[in-house]
Amino acid sequence: MEYPKDAEGSEQTETVGNDVGNNRAALHEFKEAEGYLADIDDEHRGDLKTAKDGHTVLIPQPSDDPRDPLNWSPVKKHVILFIISFAAFLPDYGSATGAVMLIPQAAIWGLSPDTVNHSQAGNVFMLGAGGIFVVVLSAWAGRLPVLFYFLIVATATAAWCAAATTFESFMAARILNGFFGTVSQCGGLMFICDMFYFHERARKINIWSAFIILSPYMGPLLAAFIINTQPWPIAFWVYFVESALVLILTILFMEETYYDRRIAAEDQPPRGSRIAQLTGVAQFASRHLRNSFGQACMRSIRVILKPTVFLSCVYYLLTFAWVVGINTTLSIFLTPLYGFEAKQIGFFYFTPIVAALIGEIIGHWLHDAIAKRYIKTHKGHFDPEIRLHAIWFSTPFMIVGLVGLGFALENEYHYMATSVLWGLYVFGIMVTTVALNAYNLDCYPEASGEVSAWLNLSRTIGGFIISYFQVTWAEALGTKVSFGIQAGILASAFLVIIALQMFGRGLRIKSGALNFPTV
Repeated sequence: MEYPKDAEGSEQTETVGNDVGNNRAALHEFKEAEGYLADIDDEHRGDLKTAKDGHTVLIPQPSDDPRDPLNWSPVKKHVILFIISFAAFLPDYGSATGAVMLIPQAAIWGLSPDTVNHSQAGNVFMLGAGGIFVVVLSAWAGRLPVLFYFLIVATATAAWCAAATTFESFMAARILNGFFGTVSQCGGLMFICDMFYFHERARKINIWSAFIILSPYMGPLLAAFIINTQPWPIAFWVYFVESALVLILTILFMEETYYDRRIAAEDQPPRGSRIAQLTGVAQFASRHLRNSFGQACMRSIRVILKPTVFLSCVYYLLTFAWVVGINTTLSIFLTPLYGFEAKQIGFFYFTPIVAALIGEIIGHWLHDAIAKRYIKTHKGHFDPEIRLHAIWFSTPFMIVGLVGLGFALENEYHYMATSVLWGLYVFGIMVTTVALNAYNLDCYPEASGEVSAWLNLSRTIGGFIISYFQVTWAEALGTKVSFGIQAGILASAFLVIIALQMFGRGLRIKSGALNFPTV
């Protein structure tokens, strides 16, 4: 719950306590980007709705309409969370499946592995670019139709990847698959924000992010075992089946989660049948209650112009780029260094998977513990910048992981040491990803899709760039120097986090609220 400010910027806690119960509707959304009142005692509660504990404020305040996604059953919410997380798992899974195909494809098509890697880079770039289109279309046409139609094309292009017989055809399929497959990586935060309260969101983002972080390691893991005995297209046919499964689950169980609680329950547009929601017919009938196409386009522009969002994207680009760069090229390093074949490369990917799972488990408690401690020691108040405290914990793991990996590859450490060092970096990036997404969602919950899309674009642009010269950079300078520089860039980027913690609140106040025509 937002808490208002007086002329000097100090908290008007008494005003909140006395008036908030009389004006619940006006305070149900975060407006002026300053902070939240997340905990309140019985004396000042008024008619505020709280969680079962009686003092945790429900943010946003739910309506009395059973159609409001905040009022859906926990089972229904978590089924939808699983589906969007599974859908978010697929793009990087499919992208990284190609990482272990470079050598067999190069042999078949008579190209160098570095040339074949261009299809990988093109796919990675489109994973980010497609997200901007996803959130624009979702703001205009509704969440569910965009998810449905994008998944149809993603499934079709997955089959095309498997059926391609030339490099040119394969590259075209990969580029289109990246563009349409990214739909839930960028749209996932919208569904989470629609269904879950402020005090629940970090845990749900942690689950959704775990699927995303795990996916680029699960792809090579399974693909390496498949191509050990089968032709390379079989791995992409498996990807097609997984994509088709997500599409079927979407058709059977997903619902439109957009709901404007500023509209009275009796004036809410009819939701329509499942088919009407899937195809967008129901949303089209109530299009006058949502953004126009021009307004939908401007939302993304206005969000990236917010200083805290822009700085977060810069930080994420400089931090996550190395994840993509390492993952898309590691087989090129491992094969000559350790004499690994496909099966050994597959086993090598167990470590980052375990690291990401450990990050998910620790993050499940860490992010909430940080928030609860701050709320408890600040009279129920919460500032979004507190989310960034978790990055102080994760940064040393990322730096040590990158530096150590560079030494391991150049000095030919035992492959188990190399694997563990890689895992340290993956663990750190898991914790960092959740903290950064939660921070930006807390700052601008009404722009959940837009902040997610820009963060996703920033990570993929970094990966797209580094994929082109990761191998040649290491060959020219050695992995000690190249990975050391990467670690240095990551450490320098941490200054952005410090700046956000020191000045983020002031920047948000000065830049003003988004004031979108619809929430």
